Amino acid sequence: MVTEIAYITIDPAKAEAFEAAVAQAAPHFRAAEGCHGMRLEQVEEDPACYRLSVDWESVEHHMVNFRESEGFQQWRALAGPFFAEPPRVEHWNQVGAFF
Repeated sequence: MVTEIAYITIDPAKAEAFEAAVAQAAPHFRAAEGCHGMRLEQVEEDPACYRLSVDWESVEHHMVNFRESEGFQQWRALAGPFFAEPPRVEHWNQVGAFF
């Protein structure tokens, strides 16, 4: 399993509407093949900065299956208008859990 981490910057005055749009998009992730979970976090010190974490079975489930789906188009239609710049996306593998 890999975790997609998307660093997202928005206009903080639109935070409530952005968070609602992500919640509205969540069913598209839930329905995606290979998607195991999704979380949205906001930086305490900078309310313009968010981190979206999505657990995928593999990078291919994210970059091929989901990115080529109608669900991805719906996600971008809902959340994309809030992006101040294109999100930076990375794929992470857990290498340790210590407590």
